[in-house]
Amino acid sequence: MHRLRPRPRYEWQLRSRRLTLGERTLVMAILNVTPDSFSGDGLLTPGLEAAGARVAVAAAVAAHDAGADILDLGAESTRPNATPLTADEEQARLLPVLEGLRQARPDAIVSVDTYHAATATAVAKQGAEIVNDVSGLTWDGAMGVAVAQSDCGLILMHTRGRPREWLAQGPMSRDEVIPAIFGGLCEGVALGEAAGIATERIVVDPGFGFGKRGVENFALLAQLGRLNQLGRPLLIGLSRKSFLGEAVRSVQPEGLSTADARRSATIAAHTAAVLFGAHILRVHEVQAAREAAAVADLLLKTAE
Repeated sequence: MHRLRPRPRYEWQLRSRRLTLGERTLVMAILNVTPDSFSGDGLLTPGLEAAGARVAVAAAVAAHDAGADILDLGAESTRPNATPLTADEEQARLLPVLEGLRQARPDAIVSVDTYHAATATAVAKQGAEIVNDVSGLTWDGAMGVAVAQSDCGLILMHTRGRPREWLAQGPMSRDEVIPAIFGGLCEGVALGEAAGIATERIVVDPGFGFGKRGVENFALLAQLGRLNQLGRPLLIGLSRKSFLGEAVRSVQPEGLSTADARRSATIAAHTAAVLFGAHILRVHEVQAAREAAAVADLLLKTAE
């Protein structure tokens, strides 16, 4: 008879504090300090950056006050064919928001979504606790050392290639998905440790949608528990992903916005991810994710 398995528990060492992972699911709120987010939630308007920074700070404060455990600030879209930013352009967007947020909510745990070493160094100096690198330390050779020197926690994500390459990549079979991700994450953890990042600072993210197409993401979700063999906590980013929208499109009415079309599918996927071992959910809608996590956490606790 199949039974739910309790998650491994960890202490995640950040720059200035520790987080207990596994007792309950933590929720990380997505704050896209961009004009071009894939799901239409970018907080900047071209030419109105100063006003956009104020909007972004207000959104971050609202997410914190709504119960988000971590706030994840990102300034560059990673949708397919997105235009890359330089580190200076990225920091011009991020640093005013980080400064304003730190003033408004100094107790907030802030993560910054970046693959630039220079940005990781800059945001750590302004109080960020976590660096969230979608490239798994592979797109900037100086990133590993920068994170090690910052003492920040690291979210190390798996990706197959860069955004401009995703549409041309060949498919993976169901049986290829987990071995490819497991191997890539092992290599990333080894890179981090070689750069001087203590293992207790590393959380891994299998990278839903990052070089994985359609059903490949469902193969990943169905076998997510196998990644607990990595011995590191799991952060999962499923919120509003296109493969979820594709799964429910045939049973939906026409004319829904991206957010509305993917809301229920996101909640279902979040619940499944927690039951399969996720420690942290990276989300657009904090309250819905907290409720999904509360149900799944209670199921896990009851099954212990």
